[in-house]
Amino acid sequence: MQNLTETVTRINGVLNSFAWGPVMLLLLVGTGIYLSVRTGFLQASRFGYIMRSTIGTLFSGKKKENGSNLTPFQAVSTALAGTVGTGNIAGVTGAIFVGGPGAVFWMWVSAFFGMCTKYAEIALAMKYRVRDDKGLYHGGPMYYIENGLGKSWKWLAVVFAVLGGLASFGIGNIAQSTEIAGAMESLFGMDKLVSGIILAVLVGVVLIGGVKRIGQVTSYLVPFMSIFYILAGLLVIILRITQIPAVLWLIIKSAFSFKAVGGGVLGYAIILAMRQGFARGVFSNEAGLGSAPIAHAASSAEEPGDQAIWGVFEVFFDTIVICSITALAVLLSGVLDAPGGLEAFGSKGVAAAEAFNAILPGTLGGIVIQISLLFFALSTILSWGYYGSSCWGYLTRENKVVRLVFQIVFMLMCIVGALGSGTLMWDIADTLNGLMAIPNLIALLLLSGTVAKLTKDYFGSKKGLRK
Repeated sequence: MQNLTETVTRINGVLNSFAWGPVMLLLLVGTGIYLSVRTGFLQASRFGYIMRSTIGTLFSGKKKENGSNLTPFQAVSTALAGTVGTGNIAGVTGAIFVGGPGAVFWMWVSAFFGMCTKYAEIALAMKYRVRDDKGLYHGGPMYYIENGLGKSWKWLAVVFAVLGGLASFGIGNIAQSTEIAGAMESLFGMDKLVSGIILAVLVGVVLIGGVKRIGQVTSYLVPFMSIFYILAGLLVIILRITQIPAVLWLIIKSAFSFKAVGGGVLGYAIILAMRQGFARGVFSNEAGLGSAPIAHAASSAEEPGDQAIWGVFEVFFDTIVICSITALAVLLSGVLDAPGGLEAFGSKGVAAAEAFNAILPGTLGGIVIQISLLFFALSTILSWGYYGSSCWGYLTRENKVVRLVFQIVFMLMCIVGALGSGTLMWDIADTLNGLMAIPNLIALLLLSGTVAKLTKDYFGSKKGLRK
């Protein structure tokens, strides 16, 4: 078993170096920059309108159902359930420990351009989605690659679907169940096997109900878990409010530090911070991966732009709000200076819990993190269960037997992840992330003209639009 683990680690290391090397980072950020230019930096120029037309509409009291398809809010809740996961807690904590405080700045940069990347993904998913004989919408990168670029590009769609189907076991399942099982064992002594079985049962009950049930569950789960974590995070920040200016300056200063790290060359600190910031930013908000558009494509909305602007809100909420709360808690708590570094805590989740514990009374911080990890992990697993099912469904022409087999295996992976090695599982998830993004980003660049036209038509139709 040890030899197998070492072999897997070695192979994954080679693939990870490629998936998150300079070329991949350039492709990720470059695509976001290019799309931002082609759409007039809508994430900034139209930010007010986007917020009013997305989160602002939730207070209007109007609800619209459309058969078995998702309402626009259920679609974004399903997507947010996939993006707001343990990466927002454990992933951000790990990025700071490895890349330093500067990683937070580069995470923000990736989020800014990622807003436009996700907008483009959703716009294309809505335009090129298909409807089955039951009236259900199916969409995502595999569909806009094949239908947007043409049949000669179907091989790229297949590549994405295969990688997406495999990634669903990594980023969407194993990494999530590993972190939550580790946190529950460390904080409450719960056996990892028990944690895995509980997760598997909960996931199975929801997944069998299909996308409509997933949307219904996440539309209640996401607001609750988000508000819970945000309120706890705001309390942490308020209790150390006088230190905020110093922490913000530390983030900026560290992001451009030219010092050597571990005897390395000058400037390596910047490279390390950038890599961790970009990697964790993408792992958290999934902009560029092509996963969230699969959920958004199931929306009952008819106008691509109406659903696409939710992508801007999604990345903003996930990274600028949720991830920043974790980052500030870690930096305000002082756990970064603990002897032994991250290894001293045993897992990233436990390190985050200690950060909250250092500021909140008693062990309240650990309880907050444990509850948050539970809901964040569960919501992510539910969404990625749908993403994976959609990818394998595309590859097998919606074969019902294949979908059932996938759901059973996906449930069992909750147990495998709970019993697995946290570090290795995170590394594998990172690799699958990067590989999955490549075909999607290629398609986004080739279809950027379509995105620009959709954007011009959409905002051009909004006469008297207030920015």
